[in-house]
Amino acid sequence: MKRIFVENTWYAAAWDYEVAEADNKLARTICEVPLVFYKGESGDYIALDNRCCHRAAALSSGRVEGDCIRCMYHGILYDKDGKGLEVPGQKRVPASIKVRSYPVAHKGGMLWIWMGDPALANEDDIYDFPPLSQPETWRGFDKPSYLHYKANWLLIVDNLADFSHVAFVHTNTLGGSEDYAYVTNPDVEKLDDGIGIKRWHHNSDAPPFHAKVIPENELSDKLDRLNDLTMHIPGIFLMNTIFAPAGWDAEKNDRSNCREYRNCQFMTPETRNTTHFFWNYLHNDNIENDATSASLKESLMEGFIEDKVIIEEQQLLLEESPDFVPKFIEADEAFAHFRTIWNRRLREEDEVKPLVFKENKKRIL
Repeated sequence: MKRIFVENTWYAAAWDYEVAEADNKLARTICEVPLVFYKGESGDYIALDNRCCHRAAALSSGRVEGDCIRCMYHGILYDKDGKGLEVPGQKRVPASIKVRSYPVAHKGGMLWIWMGDPALANEDDIYDFPPLSQPETWRGFDKPSYLHYKANWLLIVDNLADFSHVAFVHTNTLGGSEDYAYVTNPDVEKLDDGIGIKRWHHNSDAPPFHAKVIPENELSDKLDRLNDLTMHIPGIFLMNTIFAPAGWDAEKNDRSNCREYRNCQFMTPETRNTTHFFWNYLHNDNIENDATSASLKESLMEGFIEDKVIIEEQQLLLEESPDFVPKFIEADEAFAHFRTIWNRRLREEDEVKPLVFKENKKRIL
């Protein structure tokens, strides 16, 4: 049985507002495991298997009672650790009445979940994105965004690891010119848990999304554009973007005349063929202006939909062509390294805890 997902890592699970808007109970599948996230009376966020251990009723349709949740099929009450506390109509609660609980962390408005061995979960290992928690300096969207992809999450990682696609997919949105693919050479750093990429575009025009939010008298000014990003296991994309006057001295690093953005994107596998995609785009200029934030969100969403169309088409073609063998080009260096690390992590977990298929002889269906 082939392992598909790394378990001992933190996955982005939900923006906290998603739980609130779902009446404090959110059903979400991660790594093909149905989960329920809820906020207890204590203010803690809790994650349990979404299937009641009795007849697999959805706990996300249940009722939160303090820090517990009650299945509203036959009334079984579970505590925050997944232990059964009450079975209506019987005095004793067997030890077998329980569901699995998962470590959850809350940082920057995002809930993170650890799908593996709880003893290994360390919140300090989460790649928290400071701008999400710095509203006095960085302005993001009034509500961070979520998209659902009908595609494997690694296809999205591939897309983000090679920014030359910006020139062709996003010519009229995020890129601005096909020149970006020809005149920019990325500096790729191979990290122990991912990749780092710096990509300059010197003496360029403002791309459309940026042109919409800068003063009209600056539109003709040439710019030096830097995208400085890191991508970490399992699917954590963090990017700093600088638009500086052409000829900017990067060594002096005087950013007084620069405009900057911060971009976070979190890709979490729902299943092997579907993905949860969380993102926000923040700026530090004119942060009191609601129109700037709204314009950036509209532009970025337009660009991401352009990506989504291509990636979902790619998924369908790959499903229809299981014997397809991709050909390598130099721009693949970054994501090839990422996939190498991912596959190594899968092997390492298999060595410690091999997956074994067990026939379920007590299936209800």
